Amino acid sequence: MPDLYRHPLLWSALVLVIDALLWHLAPWQHRAARVGLRLGLFVLFSALIINAGISPLQAPLQGDDSVAHLGATALGIGWWLYAARVFTEVIGLLLMRRIGHSGHLLQDVVGALVFLVAIVAAAGYVLELPVKGLLATSGVVAIVLGLALQSTLSDVFSGIVLNTTKPYQVDDWIQIDGIEGKVLDIDWRSTHLLTSTGSTAVVPNSVAAKAKIVNLSRPSNMHGVSISLQVPNNIRPRRVLDALDRTLQGSNSLLLTPAPKAWFKDAGESMSEYVISGFIAELSSKTEVRNQLFDLAHRHLEAAGISRQLDGVIEPASRARTLINEVKIFRSLADEERERLAQAMTAQQYAAGQVVLGAGDIPESLMVIATGVISVTIAGEDGPIEAGRMGPGEVMGEQSMLDDTPSKARFTALTSCIIYRVDKALTRECMQQRTEVTQALHKLQAVREQSSRLALMAKPAPIKKGGFLGWLKR
Repeated sequence: MPDLYRHPLLWSALVLVIDALLWHLAPWQHRAARVGLRLGLFVLFSALIINAGISPLQAPLQGDDSVAHLGATALGIGWWLYAARVFTEVIGLLLMRRIGHSGHLLQDVVGALVFLVAIVAAAGYVLELPVKGLLATSGVVAIVLGLALQSTLSDVFSGIVLNTTKPYQVDDWIQIDGIEGKVLDIDWRSTHLLTSTGSTAVVPNSVAAKAKIVNLSRPSNMHGVSISLQVPNNIRPRRVLDALDRTLQGSNSLLLTPAPKAWFKDAGESMSEYVISGFIAELSSKTEVRNQLFDLAHRHLEAAGISRQLDGVIEPASRARTLINEVKIFRSLADEERERLAQAMTAQQYAAGQVVLGAGDIPESLMVIATGVISVTIAGEDGPIEAGRMGPGEVMGEQSMLDDTPSKARFTALTSCIIYRVDKALTRECMQQRTEVTQALHKLQAVREQSSRLALMAKPAPIKKGGFLGWLKR
């Protein structure tokens, strides 16, 4: 077996090959183990060359043997580059654990500086070159390169500032200088955004550092949502605001704190603008909640006899027929059948807090909400759970129409309401004449049972601990 100390070049090269193989074969998920293994191989590499009489802090002393002298010089320079690589990996591991994905950019910058120091040190210690002259020459070269790469260097240092101050992180949904999208990556030159159209926008870091940045993902549990509506000027604002307040109460997706609100924004020549706004917990549901608010606003304005057209008013006498036209389960009926139902409907008013239909009750009529907001609650393990809220155009009591089973939920008026009732016998007559009505009722029942199951399965979000202990954990 050859003596280890007489063949340092062979064994040191073997260590470098083993290091390269293990680094590429080891799973990336176990990064700490990879870095630890590389650090151990570096220590072994250092022990081999030092025990062979090769010091990275001085020029090799190998006598007249040119091959040995060349090999010792290569090992000395290799030690400095190997040390720079290992140190960069250790720094990168610490940065990734401390600041997450943003550590990639800082690791690259620190690694470049470390390698620059290693090259200068190798030139001074191993090659015994005049470092002062080298530094002076490199300084001139650095000035020339700095002027030539001014824009690129601006992006690099802006990237460092962005990763240090963290106005946004990977997976945040942000808006930079009018460009909105989800952050995919932040590298040494630019920020990559995935826009809502599915395209990728690349924003230079220097532009992002100077632009106005709107982070839509912060705070993480509160995101604003608002819509604006145009209503004719001849409608009294109080009527509109009352209908919009019922719109806000009709959505259980909005947070209670801060409280949602509606206000009069501006008056034009013929139309006035109103705005309703609130906050939601999940940014991903923003579009869905906005669509829901538009639909609820339209229904509650119509229920209040307000049209968004220039004439501005809906005749109260047509309200019953309008309700029948809006109810999905009656869409298959002919005009004569709808008119017959509308004439047979009777209106009943409920005050806020009054129970419209109790759990276990078997109603004798199908109920259609004309105005107001109804809260639907079901029995849970720890008490009543709100399964949803209903507004104008929605129906109650479909279970009784199908098979005379009692209601599984409790329906309570959140605001003052007007409920139209359709006699059970008349509803079942429509079901016999039109199978589509029966199918629609079964579908409505299935949807509501699914909503009840989801409400029972939903768990409250855990409360994050704040204060001093939370700061220490972070």
